[in-house]
Amino acid sequence: MPDVKDSVPPKNAGVAETGSREPLKKPGPPRKEDSGPQAPAPRTSQTVTEVSKTDNKVETNHDTCAEEKTLPLSSLEGKVKETMHNDFWDHLKEQLSATPPDFSCALELLKEIREILLSLLLPRQNRLRTEIEEALDMNFLQQEAERGALNVAYLSKYILNVMTLLCAPVRDEAVQKLENITDSVRLLRGIFQVLGLMKMDMVNYTIQSLQPQPQEHSIQYERAVFQELLNEQPSLLNHTTKWLTQAAADLTAPPTCPDASDSANAAGPSPNEAANNQEPLNPAMVLSQGFLNLLLWDPANEEFPETLLTDRTRLQELESQLHQLTILASVLLVASSFSGSVLFGSPQFVDKLKRITKSLLEEFNSRPEEAMQSVSEQVSQEIHQSLKIMGLAALSSDSTTSLMGQLQNIAKKENCVRSVIDQRIHLFLKCCLVLGVQRSLLDLPGGLTLIEAELAELGQKFVSLTHHNQQVFGPYYTDILKNLISPAQAVKTKVESL
Repeated sequence: MPDVKDSVPPKNAGVAETGSREPLKKPGPPRKEDSGPQAPAPRTSQTVTEVSKTDNKVETNHDTCAEEKTLPLSSLEGKVKETMHNDFWDHLKEQLSATPPDFSCALELLKEIREILLSLLLPRQNRLRTEIEEALDMNFLQQEAERGALNVAYLSKYILNVMTLLCAPVRDEAVQKLENITDSVRLLRGIFQVLGLMKMDMVNYTIQSLQPQPQEHSIQYERAVFQELLNEQPSLLNHTTKWLTQAAADLTAPPTCPDASDSANAAGPSPNEAANNQEPLNPAMVLSQGFLNLLLWDPANEEFPETLLTDRTRLQELESQLHQLTILASVLLVASSFSGSVLFGSPQFVDKLKRITKSLLEEFNSRPEEAMQSVSEQVSQEIHQSLKIMGLAALSSDSTTSLMGQLQNIAKKENCVRSVIDQRIHLFLKCCLVLGVQRSLLDLPGGLTLIEAELAELGQKFVSLTHHNQQVFGPYYTDILKNLISPAQAVKTKVESL
């Protein structure tokens, strides 16, 4: 079987900076069908109404991104899909364990994997394409299967080598975890799951490469529409000015919680330290703080920044996602403190616990106490069963009671674990705005490593939204910040165009 390691060019350095094939999601071209004359709104509400209309005048869907559809496990469709998948992998295991082994399912799986790998190649990678076609020649593999000599384990390792070369940096850890799996069926299942993510990465990379011109047109169009409104109403930026003024005040205020020094012993400044560096005050940091404040916005506060009205729904969705991750990470942190590193060292156990918890948290917003009651019961049961399967000592009745009590307390907003996790997720998002998602993932605050994939998704969406907004309204933000930052600060930081 050919060795592919010397035949593939290095991963694309041009895209590695932003997570390779996980691009910033950018807006589509403007839509002009709604640009006709509108009846004037009353002057008292004209500002909010007219700025909101720009969302109809131009398509600001800068979250354009292909995503694999995930079904809630609590839904009938989700349960059916999960059952069918489990049945397939159980059937494959039975076939490979038979005497003599039956390779029919394995061949179909290898064929599909082969097609996925080929679809991930760039046009210039002809040599690797030839090697994959030779190494996974289905006619040859069929002959090997008929002789009972198909080496599934060897082929799986070969596939992993190819995936290591082709995956985006954000998938490196997932691929590396697969290298530690010795069971052939589990390994193939893991390979298939990661390949699905790599397909989405390639689709998004393609979308990104096709979007620069429409994006630039959209930016110019949105800014022009807003400028027209601003010419008619000079007070249109009043709420935006208040928003940035508050952000500057937040940065100059003394810190209320010292919980951000997880990397104090590092040889140099960590991403967390860089994100928390408040001296000297500069426009980029003020704007980043302003964007973070939007994730804590009181719905009753009508003074939402005019420049972000079209993004308000998306920001609310990100706020909801952040809230769910806070609860999820809190549950995992509490559970891991009782079951130790043995259970939580198993990716399969962690993934199962995450799926169960996410499903039970669907009703958290409306019924937090009831939801956490269900979570506490199910999580303690899963820990008990897993400890028993692994032949480890079960939790004592006192420990079980304490575990369930601590999990149920997460329903309270003032819960200390929940508060710390919430602060650390906000710190991570601040790092994302300052340093980028990939660098921020290298130095996750304690308690967040188990939700790394979910944080990467949240961070990418947040950075994408703020990046687009800054591109459109940067000139307005620059003018406002020049007036907010003192002359001495302005000399130090050289307030320039954002």
